[in-house]
Amino acid sequence: MIRPDGFRGAAFGDASDGDARRDAVTRTRVSSRLGISDHWAWLRQVHGAAVVEVARPGDQGEADAAWTAVPGLPVVIATADCLPVILEGDRAVGVAHAGWRGAAAGVVGALRQAMEEAGMPPVRAAVGPGIGACCFEVGPEVAARFPGHASETDWGTVSVDLAAAVSDALVGLEVWRSPECTMGDDRYRSHRRDGTPERQVAIAWLPA
Repeated sequence: MIRPDGFRGAAFGDASDGDARRDAVTRTRVSSRLGISDHWAWLRQVHGAAVVEVARPGDQGEADAAWTAVPGLPVVIATADCLPVILEGDRAVGVAHAGWRGAAAGVVGALRQAMEEAGMPPVRAAVGPGIGACCFEVGPEVAARFPGHASETDWGTVSVDLAAAVSDALVGLEVWRSPECTMGDDRYRSHRRDGTPERQVAIAWLPA
């Protein structure tokens, strides 16, 4: 599990942590390790840009980003190649699930805007492990959605640097970025690599 430097309440899981999204025993073990509640708030992720404010644990409905100002309430998204993004401010935290569709729709910017409009702006951001430009092969129609961020895979086909594209929405914040590629590193779950239904989680919380 990765704990980004400088963050009060942020963690990115890996395959060894288990699928805490689905399994209550795993969720309790992860929570105990982090010193947080095992009553999490989670989303039914749909690869869009909807943002919800969270005030209680449990299912928050269909959305791909959530934020909370409630101390001690973990907000969680799950990924297996898409980018997990955590925003942290003085009085609120948020998480976003940014696959290419969500990133193109502006989910990270929408989360930042929602927090700012509530008077709780983020001051730092963490972009966790996701598929890298080295492995994210896409068609030209997808690359065209990310002007300035087209790249090339290790085998010479068109790709997108999704982490760089997401970072466009984080200008002015302190940004931490994971260097890991989930498809190329078997410490992480990757749907592109092996079609797994399993996920790793990204968790954000305000210390109680």
